[in-house]
Amino acid sequence: MQYTPEEIRQYAAEEDVKFIRMAFCDVEGRQKNIAIMPGELDRAFRYGIAIDGSAIPGFGGEVHSDLLLYPDPSTLCVLPWRPEHGRVVRMFCAVTRPDGTEIEADARSLLKRAVADAEAAGLTFTFGTEMEFYLFCRDENGEPTKIPYDEAGYMDIAPADKGENIRREVCLTLEQMGIRPESSHHEEGPGQNEIDFRYSDPVTAADNAVTFRTVVDTAAARNGLWADFGPKPLADRPGNGLHINFSVTAADGRDVLPAAIAGILARISDMTLFLNPKEESYRRFGSCKAPRYISWSAENRSQLIRVPAAEGEYRRAELRSPDALCNPYLAFALLIRAGMEGIAREAQLPPAADLNLFTVPEEVRRRYALLPETLAAAKAAAADSDFIKENLPESVLEYYVN
Repeated sequence: MQYTPEEIRQYAAEEDVKFIRMAFCDVEGRQKNIAIMPGELDRAFRYGIAIDGSAIPGFGGEVHSDLLLYPDPSTLCVLPWRPEHGRVVRMFCAVTRPDGTEIEADARSLLKRAVADAEAAGLTFTFGTEMEFYLFCRDENGEPTKIPYDEAGYMDIAPADKGENIRREVCLTLEQMGIRPESSHHEEGPGQNEIDFRYSDPVTAADNAVTFRTVVDTAAARNGLWADFGPKPLADRPGNGLHINFSVTAADGRDVLPAAIAGILARISDMTLFLNPKEESYRRFGSCKAPRYISWSAENRSQLIRVPAAEGEYRRAELRSPDALCNPYLAFALLIRAGMEGIAREAQLPPAADLNLFTVPEEVRRRYALLPETLAAAKAAAADSDFIKENLPESVLEYYVN
């Protein structure tokens, strides 16, 4: 909902708000915040709230380290797990230098620019995420273990599925925050869960993904557990993916989704570093339905991009390689840029891979290019990519590559 700064001030006074969390993400997509009191709202909107950028990964060194946070009033939401009396609310912020220019590592601002450029070209992108996570027990000292909370399997129900109440708590909390989960279920791994989101504009979808991780972490901790979003928490069990569903429409009515998919397929190796930023990410590829090859299909889940059977407003594509440790703002920005490039070139999709790449003979698999198989290979692909150099600031690229 769109609020004005005056409406925020009025809301804080009428709803007994005592703390406002000024939220932002570091270059890796980890949420940070500083809390201010309601009396500082005027200063926040007019002059910004100062932070030490040298202490934030990717935001620069000690020289020129003074940065400012400017709240986005449209992102106001209550944190339901905090007290009702003396409420705590949160707003996402832009990160700027003292002269008002946005810093290069503010990925939310990068995504906003990608959205604006797409709109100028007559294109509207929407995103929805499917995020997986494990719930693990804690030991007698409260430290995390790798003992799964349950031994249930795909879409099992209680009592085997012990995560049911945690997912319920997460979904209800998100609903109180104005975020609409679409569905939730137990995944294939023991203690593994998934919650899916409805489509949103790109910035809102990224905000929701960041918020979701915080809500899951909070709900898990409140129940004596801990949540692991890592790509491969258990070596012999399914990894956690962040499946990204996307669609694109053109103002002139053209069907541009196939060209956008072709553009993403052409640039996927270049951007894999930003979709799969950890060494652990590459241990997930090629097992338990996680893709390994650069391919697409309308029929099965062994492909990198799946186009589910749907028409009209539900027509979409699903990118299955990213994991939940990526920065969703960077991920969505790069997908928009690659999709726009494909549309501008009127790129043609290669033939669909309507086969199971996990079971076909090796000579068939050799027809398909591989995703980068290691973090080092992904870094090399990004460092050599003109596409990445054109669409990401040099400082962001250097942070990820070095």
